[in-house]
Amino acid sequence: MFAPFERLSQLTACYVRVTGIVQGVGFRPFVYRLATTCGLSGWVANGEHGVEIVVEGSHTAIEAFLHELTTHPPPAARIDQIVVQPIQPSGLETFTIRESQRRERPTTRIAPDLPVCADCLRELFDPANRRYWYAYINCTNCGPRYSIVLGLPYDRPRTTMKDWPLCSDCAREYHDPADRRFHAQPVACPVCGPQYLLVDAQRLQQARGAAAIQKAAEWLRGGRIVAVKGIGGYHLACDARNVAAVQALRERKFRKEKPFALMVANLAVAAELVELNDAARDVLTSPARPIVLLPARVFLPGVAPENRELGIMLPYAPLHYLLFAAGAPAVLVMTSGNRSEEPIAFTEDDAFIRLSGIADGFLVGERPIARRVDDSVVRMTVLGPVIVRRSRGLAPSVVATLPTSRPILAVGADLKNTITVVIEGQAFVSQHIGDLDHWPVVEAFTATIRDLCAMYEVDLEQAVVAHDAHPEYVSTNHALTLPGQHLAVQHHRAHIASVLAERGCWTERIVGLAFDGTGYGDDGSIWGGEVFVGSLSEGLQRVAHLRQAVLPGGDAAARWPVQAAAGFLVAVEDLPDLTASPFCFPEQYDKAREVVASGLRCFPTTSMGRLFDTVAALCGFTRSISFEGQAAMWLEHLAQKSPPVQPYPFPLTEGELDFRPLLAAVVEDRCRGRDVTEIARAFHEAVAAAVVTVAVEYCAAFRAQRVVVSGGVFQNALLLERVAELLRLHRLELWTNRAVPPNDGGISLGQAAIAACAGIAK
Repeated sequence: MFAPFERLSQLTACYVRVTGIVQGVGFRPFVYRLATTCGLSGWVANGEHGVEIVVEGSHTAIEAFLHELTTHPPPAARIDQIVVQPIQPSGLETFTIRESQRRERPTTRIAPDLPVCADCLRELFDPANRRYWYAYINCTNCGPRYSIVLGLPYDRPRTTMKDWPLCSDCAREYHDPADRRFHAQPVACPVCGPQYLLVDAQRLQQARGAAAIQKAAEWLRGGRIVAVKGIGGYHLACDARNVAAVQALRERKFRKEKPFALMVANLAVAAELVELNDAARDVLTSPARPIVLLPARVFLPGVAPENRELGIMLPYAPLHYLLFAAGAPAVLVMTSGNRSEEPIAFTEDDAFIRLSGIADGFLVGERPIARRVDDSVVRMTVLGPVIVRRSRGLAPSVVATLPTSRPILAVGADLKNTITVVIEGQAFVSQHIGDLDHWPVVEAFTATIRDLCAMYEVDLEQAVVAHDAHPEYVSTNHALTLPGQHLAVQHHRAHIASVLAERGCWTERIVGLAFDGTGYGDDGSIWGGEVFVGSLSEGLQRVAHLRQAVLPGGDAAARWPVQAAAGFLVAVEDLPDLTASPFCFPEQYDKAREVVASGLRCFPTTSMGRLFDTVAALCGFTRSISFEGQAAMWLEHLAQKSPPVQPYPFPLTEGELDFRPLLAAVVEDRCRGRDVTEIARAFHEAVAAAVVTVAVEYCAAFRAQRVVVSGGVFQNALLLERVAELLRLHRLELWTNRAVPPNDGGISLGQAAIAACAGIAK
């Protein structure tokens, strides 16, 4: 959005401030070339709040300059506002790029890491170019940003390239306004820049430069597992079609069944593996270059067990293109460089220690990484792309502008943690950090808080520190050790608030449904199937919920679907023997029933996520899960194999969604031999119909026109599709998350939004 500026016929000098993603994207060189083309004098510099410009010249030239500035910015820039103020001319004779000045706390946006551009790719494979086969090639339009920046404003001395002096050729390009590398901060070449090394499992160097990449490709062809240093950390790579290599990676990484991500050489290879449409191609080739979850066309043993989707990404770093050019397999497993559930390794010492015993070799890049940044993950739905994990290519851009001038730190939840820092109303959401039940992730969590607060010079003494209401969360306890004014935010209200914050919706009344696995409720019970009415300005009132069940063993029930089932099915009458065929529940179920009968270690819950687990168990998922959400994903993929069917009964009675008729019908159908794909589909249809029943009733009762859904359950593409279709029949608009994940990765934004609207953060 651009601030209006007056068309002054006598304007001969003006000051211009541009805010948004305007540092690290070639904006100053662009302004320099534009100003000189227009015959203007003046200067451009990075400032704390964006890019500052002064231009002097004829009013016609200034108007032409402002028009081009607003309509044709650099491709990687994202302009939010342009403010123009007339000033008195000072007689400047030339146009220059000035050194950045520090006067106030920075609020400018850091650019996410960018994929290598077409111009650099052409040079990369041009034998006549001096950067031929140079893995760190970049220019003002591409290359690392967030993963290398050490401070603001964004200049080379504040990046991890600060210790690599430019050679004479690179210096000439860097200072030449006509060159594509004019003021490109990470610029380097084989003479003056970092290189890649190939190191074996004993840490002995095997090759350097292009030879290292070629030998790494040879190792991948031969079935070895190679730890590859990328933009934001290490990946573990192997040939995705080599069953033995994939199985070895699973065993060494302790990753039982969770799908591996794949990197493919190009779109043609992707089309062989998954179903591609134009929308999916657009996301795959977008500047974020995320992993995109798409329906599989082929079966790759061991890559995505019992999963109808494959996670595909395209090359985004020069190194990736070089590996494929050197003969690496066209389909590579490219999974995070860690042991299961740990944060990815991003320094050499960390990689050698934690990936020892997993990787047969290490392709080590000499350029340091400032902070670990995982690959982003996106799922395609009828409402467009839904972010599952927000990280490389997306973080740490601003996702919302909140109605507050006070700084806010929101520390998120304990699963899929992110943090949000709010400066002058701008909400910066961090990269995905992970699950805080692992100490290395806790260290990454506290480091990210220090990192972003230092970068944006947040004085926590003056800030609001928002956290989850759960008194035993790691994130809560850490937040309470920090200075500032503390605010506890209920988990599911934060889910709904995250959607409203993205949309800038502060006063409009909505009906919101937050469905997930677990969250601490107002009454101390475990919520997860909640309905709210209200707005951010007036508050969100809980008006309905899933009927309360019991959760034997607490968190342990999330790991065993049959254990969750014991807590839900106790409310269903005339059950058959579920340890017998066709259910064949294991002894874990009987143990859980005994716990329920005793009443010890049983917790009341309204968790929709655990209801999904219960139905998954009844349909045949009777083992423990090996990753979060596995049973619900399995159930969704089962349902997608069935054509539409009639929904099971799932009535809304006095503010409660009663699951008892639904579960009784599932048990009956399973006993009479109905196909489990139809059972799974009827369950999904029932949940979708229940969402619409709730939405219609409460929109009418409270005069709302929009329905907001969030929480991990709404990552379910089939459920979202059916809800959207049914709501359209009632002419109700559906909103869900677009900029942050609907899972707990979006909680920190919701916490910040509620803090901003609570009155204490004005």
